[in-house]
Amino acid sequence: MGVDSGLPDFRGPEGFWRAYPPYRRLGLRFEEIADPEHFDADPELAWGFYGHRLALYRRTVPHAGFAVLRRWAGSPDTQRSGAGPPGLPMRVFTSNVDGAFQAAGFADAVVTECHGAIGMLQCTRPCHDGTWPADDVDVVIDEDTMRARPPLPACPRCGRVARPNILMFGDGAWVPGHHGDKAAEHRAWLRAQDASRLVVLELGAGTAVPTVRRHAELASAASGALVRINVREPDIRHGRGIALAAGARAALEAIDAALHG
Repeated sequence: MGVDSGLPDFRGPEGFWRAYPPYRRLGLRFEEIADPEHFDADPELAWGFYGHRLALYRRTVPHAGFAVLRRWAGSPDTQRSGAGPPGLPMRVFTSNVDGAFQAAGFADAVVTECHGAIGMLQCTRPCHDGTWPADDVDVVIDEDTMRARPPLPACPRCGRVARPNILMFGDGAWVPGHHGDKAAEHRAWLRAQDASRLVVLELGAGTAVPTVRRHAELASAASGALVRINVREPDIRHGRGIALAAGARAALEAIDAALHG
């Protein structure tokens, strides 16, 4: 979903280094820079990466495929109630941290961000279980070195450097916060549905970190109605669903045209 909005593809070191050449010189892969340890050992380096991403996501306009999903879901009021015309009951379960679904008009209450969100902050220690919006954060970055310039975002309680409220690689300090509550609400919503009629659209979920892919397979187990849209890895085991080797935007627009053609 993000790539079709113009965001860089981090899959594989070459894709990451094309987006961020300074890290090639440093020999750092995505998995290494997206690591909570850097916020302790070298916070300017850590915030160089995440500050750049925060600014990039803020100026990214969600592509037309999001609008297709919104039309299917109906109005935000319909989403909150979870039923009734003019839309279908729908929820979003995403590992993307860019806040694009909310930016595209989805009610925040129906979006479960299983890996957190870059638009929220937490203490790096953490000294408490609270999170807070990054609305006022504007990190200045030297793009030649990808290092942030002080002052860096800080925890309002203890003064320690703050970090994005994202579940990083090898992360033992992530604060689930309201993401945990929304995950519980998502599971309750799934239990309340007629599982035999549930359709799951899986958009771009890969196998390297298979959180979304496994969730989609489990949620669609009773109905077998899984639509896997994936440019590189569209295969579905045992034929339980439909595999589309396409990008998210193109596939959603084609499905929408077929439904209304």
